Amino acid sequence: MILVEETQVADAALPVDALKQHLRLGTGFAEDDVQDAVLKSFLRAALAAIEARCSKALMSRAFVMTVDEWREGDAQPLPVAPVEAITDVTLVDAYGATTTADPARYRLVKDSFAPVLKAKGSSLPGISPEGAAEVRFVAGYGPAFGDVPADLQQAVLLLAAHYYEYRDETALGQGCMPFGVTSLIARYRPMRLGMGV
Repeated sequence: MILVEETQVADAALPVDALKQHLRLGTGFAEDDVQDAVLKSFLRAALAAIEARCSKALMSRAFVMTVDEWREGDAQPLPVAPVEAITDVTLVDAYGATTTADPARYRLVKDSFAPVLKAKGSSLPGISPEGAAEVRFVAGYGPAFGDVPADLQQAVLLLAAHYYEYRDETALGQGCMPFGVTSLIARYRPMRLGMGV
């Protein structure tokens, strides 16, 4: 399975002003926006880190998932949540020719943790040998940062502030995330159970 973001969160949708307030940066100066570019980069990094830990898309954007076979004949789990809509399912044969699957053959089963592309009949459209299926969908809580749940908003601001404050720090271990951030995102992290648990 390959997952690719087809669109990104727009710069205008990033909560730069909220991060400035969180950092208590001065305002009313002629060069108020001098740090905007670096603040946007820290916000994008914080969004990406939290999304990776939670398997969530916080702000709406388009994705394409490519698989060479369905996980089950009648269902395919989607790798991020929440999914707003499935926009297209394209079948690609071994020679690269494409066919758009009939939307009457599949539907989206919405779920906060594990959304699924589900067949409306007995099976999803067939994938040819050495071919693939491309599933295009829109995932996220909404287009604006205000659509994201409040605790995840706070986690993004805390982590972006952490990146800002420690931007020159190289001694922290890999995967280091402040406790406040991990506690805020804990309830959104998927739980994986092993055999016999």
